Amino acid sequence: MKLSSFNPLLVGLACAAGSLMVSATAQAETLRLSTPVPPSHIFSKVSGRLAENLGERSDGRYAIEVSPYGRLGNDNELIQLLQHGAVQLGVVPAASLSSREPSFNGWFLPGEFENYDEAGAATQLPAARSMLEKLEPQGMIGLGYIIAGMRHVLSTDSVESINDFTNQKIRVFPNPVFNDWWLANGAAPTALPTSEVAPALTTNLLNAVDVDLDFVTALKLYQQAPHLALTNHMAFPGVVLVSKAWWDRQSEADQQMIREVFQEAEQWGIEEQARVEKENLATLKDAGVEVVEINTAGYAETAAAVRQTYIDSDPLIAEFYHQVVANQ
Repeated sequence: MKLSSFNPLLVGLACAAGSLMVSATAQAETLRLSTPVPPSHIFSKVSGRLAENLGERSDGRYAIEVSPYGRLGNDNELIQLLQHGAVQLGVVPAASLSSREPSFNGWFLPGEFENYDEAGAATQLPAARSMLEKLEPQGMIGLGYIIAGMRHVLSTDSVESINDFTNQKIRVFPNPVFNDWWLANGAAPTALPTSEVAPALTTNLLNAVDVDLDFVTALKLYQQAPHLALTNHMAFPGVVLVSKAWWDRQSEADQQMIREVFQEAEQWGIEEQARVEKENLATLKDAGVEVVEINTAGYAETAAAVRQTYIDSDPLIAEFYHQVVANQ
């Protein structure tokens, strides 16, 4: 066929289609999402669901690479990367964010939640959302929460009550509420990097670990500390953050799409972890871990005193606590 026989209109349409394909390819963006935990932890699992669903919802325009184990940096380093737009998304424990926004300490009031379901429901409370909004002036958009589970204590020796931790060295998350709580119970709160916890238990530099069950099973800490006290003294949420520098470059439609995709992942995470909490406990029992349920009445008075200190310290913490109580 001679070139002159080509229909100019068809040639034009073909060129336009080719240009659209190139444009769509050019718009595809690979995003980095950092989590501080192993792939089997709920923080990483929800991140993976967000990545998968956003890729599908955006027809491949957004592709998220999840980096577990804090490979992109520790919590403070990740926050700085998010603020500068060097990393687009990340999961940071609320306990770490509390140094920048104290109202997040409202999540760690001892005895605030009786069980995991109550903590999961609290993610939707107005005060919980207000905490997220306070991050925007700091260069981060808070999409929502991932609840890792309730906090318990794994120890090298058997315990029967909270009083058995008196004078014990307990590895705690470096956060003031954790410190105040264990000091109030006569223990010696100790901050150690994750990589040093197992060796410290083996060498008796630690007697116990304040921990969630995902963390215990993922790192098999029960091999060094085979006694689990189910204390349910706190919940432990992570916050899913987006770099505001990157967020502001996205269209309003895409911002809304990302929020909707995360809302589904957030709810899935709550339901998934509720199931996994039971599974983790069964796994630990099967591994020979001694499991003891601690009567919360035994620490109720101490918990109330620590709670009140923080309720009095911040209006948003007080608002959150009262909303939690009203929602129970």
